[in-house]
Amino acid sequence: MTKSSASSVTTISPALLYSVLCDDVRREANGKLILLGLFETIGAQEFPATHPVLYVVNGWGGGVGTFTQYTRILGLDSGPLIQDRETTFTLGDLRAKHSVIARFNNLPLAQPGEYAVEILLNSDLKLRYPLIVEKTE
Repeated sequence: MTKSSASSVTTISPALLYSVLCDDVRREANGKLILLGLFETIGAQEFPATHPVLYVVNGWGGGVGTFTQYTRILGLDSGPLIQDRETTFTLGDLRAKHSVIARFNNLPLAQPGEYAVEILLNSDLKLRYPLIVEKTE
């Protein structure tokens, strides 16, 4: 918990409640998210390949303040950054929740192997998990 000296506002860092990879995201009229095609592995017949679109959906809660989330995808063995997305959001009180939806288009995949998805909040790494890329027949 930190206090901003300029405005005496308390900031409480939120918890990352979930992070999901999927093919598409829709929002119902009542605000609920529909996640389509959840996955952990991408297959391609030949390399280099380009994956047309994927979404990373992250849910935050239990915090207060304004935050910047970075979602990024790293190359093989957590190598060079391939693509990243930055989103700023505000949580007004400890009961507030916020979903951040990051869309990645034309993701370049040099070869099969273990890539990485990283979720950062205000530049602090909160989660890293593998994205497996396989050669398919």
